[in-house]
Order: sequence, then structure tokens, then C-alpha cells
Amino acid sequence: MLHKGFKGEGKQPYVVRGILMHSSLAVTIDGLPLGLCAIKFWTRDRFKGTNALKRTVNPTRVPIEEKESVRWLDNLKLSTQLLGKAGRCVHIGDRESDIYELFCTAQTENTRFLIRTCVDRLAVDGKQTISAAMKDAKVKAVHQLQVRDGKGRVSWASLEVKYQRLQVFPPIGKQKKYPSLTLTVIHAHERNAPPGRPAIAWKLITNMPVRSRAEALEKLSWYAMRWKIETFHKILKSGCRAEETKLRASERIVNLIAVFCILSWRIFWMTMMNRVAPTGPPTIALTELETRVLDRLVPDRTGHQSQPASLGSYLTKIARLGGYLARAKDPPPGNTVMWRGMSRLNDIELGVLIGAGLVGN
Repeated sequence: MLHKGFKGEGKQPYVVRGILMHSSLAVTIDGLPLGLCAIKFWTRDRFKGTNALKRTVNPTRVPIEEKESVRWLDNLKLSTQLLGKAGRCVHIGDRESDIYELFCTAQTENTRFLIRTCVDRLAVDGKQTISAAMKDAKVKAVHQLQVRDGKGRVSWASLEVKYQRLQVFPPIGKQKKYPSLTLTVIHAHERNAPPGRPAIAWKLITNMPVRSRAEALEKLSWYAMRWKIETFHKILKSGCRAEETKLRASERIVNLIAVFCILSWRIFWMTMMNRVAPTGPPTIALTELETRVLDRLVPDRTGHQSQPASLGSYLTKIARLGGYLARAKDPPPGNTVMWRGMSRLNDIELGVLIGAGLVGN
């Protein structure tokens, strides 16, 4: 499960309070989004100046139940209960989810987590920190991966990977309430700072054991899946334009965003199905009417008519409706062209149904 927050305050000048959403997306190790397994909506009395409150209130002394951060714990519990197999779930979150109470909740629920950490906690004997313990750890793997900078340029990065099983302690103010935990810390740092982008520096913490180089690299690939929920939120904001809603009542905004979440997931799911399972039958994602309309609108190109119809071929037709050129060396269609294509297909399908009704009468 990938966890992420979303804030929609609206664009109107009269809006003084907004709606926030915390969502959890279930994703396979192949990157296929299975759907949302938990969503939490809430609002605040104030949206600006909240960081200034930390100057007067020590957030580490406030019980987790009284903080907005409890949403991470709530969604972890809801997701685990919904899926029903806690031992097979891995809850992945960014640095905002680096909460010791979350670690303890995962242990209680008998589920697993993989978090990008930003807190240098006490470890080993309680007298040194995690960073001090990892500083002396040996590099156990060197991993090459392809990365893309902000301008779309592709390059290779060489990561030095360290991992170590450590006894991690809760914050000093919470040591009477929470026990110490045996966790695995993984550090992956890029050897040389590349030009044009910051060097990769991942510090991960998990309750899963890491006993080999392969298992360490596996955890890095799992954490890389966290970007999938960023893509989901991009579709929600850019495709559905959830932040531009003109609704004023919070209940109506929540209902609208809930519908948008379904639409956004479906577009994302269809995009990834074209990459994960393109040879599947078209009926997995499309109705018979949709396939017939696509066959009429986007005929098969010369040389491909003899091939059996597959899910990938029909999803490519939808992308072509959205502007995808489908050239031989083009990458698989993305969410934007799939969104445009599905919008056109839905409009045309509606016209077909209305026309059939008029002719029938």
C-alpha cells in the first residue's frame, strides 16, 4: 500500500477552509494499481501559520491521537483489515510517515512497512544514533539504475547500498509508552553527485529482514513504487481537476472527490494494464460495445489484422483517440493520452446509445 496526502482548498477567493485527503493505494510489485484501500478526509480551523505552532508546542510531547499524523495509523489499520492478509502487505510511505507510533502499530497488526526515514533515532544500546551506527557499516552492494532528471534526460546512477539490523528506540519522551523495536535500516547513496540534479540519497527503515544483496535491492525497488501514488494524485488533480471544483459544501466536495478517485484509478489501471498484461482478453477492461466502437473508429493497421484481438491492442486504440501516434519506437501510452482517449470514447459511446434509441423509436 502506498500512502499519500492531498489538499484541496479550491480556487475561489471566498474559501477560507479546505478539505484534505489522505489516501492509500494498493499496488502490485509490477506496478499495477489494484485500487484504493483507505481514504480519510478532514479539515482544519486554519491552513496558514500552522508551522509556527511548533515554536510554542513540542509536537513530540503531543499524543498521536491528538495529531493529524494519526491518519497514517488509521489508514494502515483500514488497509490491512480490508485486504485480510496482513503478512503479505507492505505499507510504503515517504518521510512524512516516519512516525514511531506507526512502527509499533504495524507490529501490533502483524503487517510490514517500508518507510523513508528522516529522524535520526537512538539505536543499538540507546547511546548512539542510527546514522552513527550506519556510518561504520560496510558497503554490501553497488547498484546501477537509470534515472531521469527534471528535463527528461536519462542517465545512469551508481548507488552504494548499506543495510544493518538494529535495535531502534522510541523518542525519549515516549520510552515509557512504547518499546524498542528490532528494525532493518537501508542506506543507498549515489557515489558521485551528477550535474543537473541532486544526488540520490535514500534512507529506508523497515521491519522486514534483509539478509542478502538481492533482498536489499528488492526493498529499493519496492520503495520506488511509491511514485505510483504521486501519479494517481497527478491524474486526480490534472485530469479531474479536483482542486478547481466550484462546490462550497464540504460534504459535496468529498462526494465529488470520491467519484474522481474512481475515475483516476481506472485511467491509471488501464494505462498500467497495457504494460503489465497486454495479451489479456479485451473484456477485462472494456465492454462489447466499446470494442465494436473502437474497431469502427480506429481500424487495425495493415499487417496487424490477422493478429488476435488483445487488451493491449484496444488500449492502444483508445490512446490513439487521445493523440498517441503508436509509432514503432514510441514508448507505451501514458495517462494523459489514455485520459483524452477515454473521454472521447465515452462521448462517442453515449452518442451511439442515444442514436440507437432514436432510430428504435
